[in-house]
Amino acid sequence: MKIFITGGAGYIGSAVADELLAQHHDVVIYDSLVTGHKAAVPKGAEFIEGDLADDETLKKSLTREKLDAVVHLAALIEAGESMRDPGKYFRANLATSMQLIELAHAAGIGKFVFSSTAALYQSNDEPLTEESPLGPVNVYGQTKLMVEQTLDWYRQIHGLRYAALRYFNAAGAQPGRGEAHQPESHLIPLTLQVALGKLESVAVFGSDYPTPDGTCIRDYIHIADLVSAHLLVLNGLDEHEKLVYNLGSGHGYSVLEVIEMARKMSGHAIPAMDTPRRPGDAPRLVASPARIQRELGWQAKHSGLEEIISSAWEWHKSHPNGYAKK
Repeated sequence: MKIFITGGAGYIGSAVADELLAQHHDVVIYDSLVTGHKAAVPKGAEFIEGDLADDETLKKSLTREKLDAVVHLAALIEAGESMRDPGKYFRANLATSMQLIELAHAAGIGKFVFSSTAALYQSNDEPLTEESPLGPVNVYGQTKLMVEQTLDWYRQIHGLRYAALRYFNAAGAQPGRGEAHQPESHLIPLTLQVALGKLESVAVFGSDYPTPDGTCIRDYIHIADLVSAHLLVLNGLDEHEKLVYNLGSGHGYSVLEVIEMARKMSGHAIPAMDTPRRPGDAPRLVASPARIQRELGWQAKHSGLEEIISSAWEWHKSHPNGYAKK
């Protein structure tokens, strides 16, 4: 297949592109490089620097040659920021996604894989299934939910085949590929930056949640396991009009458990500082990945917390400035 990947210069997008190339697919990466990195673009991929809001460049990129599928990974991802500046997120995540869906349909592209999120669920003490109640507590999650709804209307009206993959905290690293967000806001890389001496401490946003140690509980999925699911759903869309799957390990870890494992893996003390709750954080979001396991045979093979943080630590030690040379 010839596959168009938005956000393909980012953490997840570049890893997905690299694996698709390894499976002998043709890959076109479309990325604005606002948060992505040119150095992360895998060798062998065609690269187009462009913004999803630039409809002319996007239209030309989607129509200049026949494309089989779109994998839409480009988005703003900071839940806290979305509560401070909701308009920014509705424009960047919802409006541009709607434009991409329409232009992809007009170009005759029949498959669409969407990077969705656990943030569209209500917090729950039990593992979340795809039928669990929805109820985003932040604008980021709301934008993702609305894109899923848009895709389903295009399925019903135009026959678009789509998959929505609800990520539960992609984490860890692969050889030569890791997290390098600017600015960084994810717990594991921030914690490891303390171990590298780049930060004095890691912030714990709230220690009074209704969880055993008072901090938020999240499900972490290794980037390698996340990537493998994309290949399965692209093939699965040959037989299905709609696929919606949770992608997680099925195990939850609290903020304090993550920090303690980072101390163990790095050998550094890593001071933690209690700070007030952050708007938009749900107390507990843990996946049940049973459906994708049952229907596609997918398994999270690398998503133990020790393996995730160990791989991330190796990446950060060898790339202390991310993809930047200095």
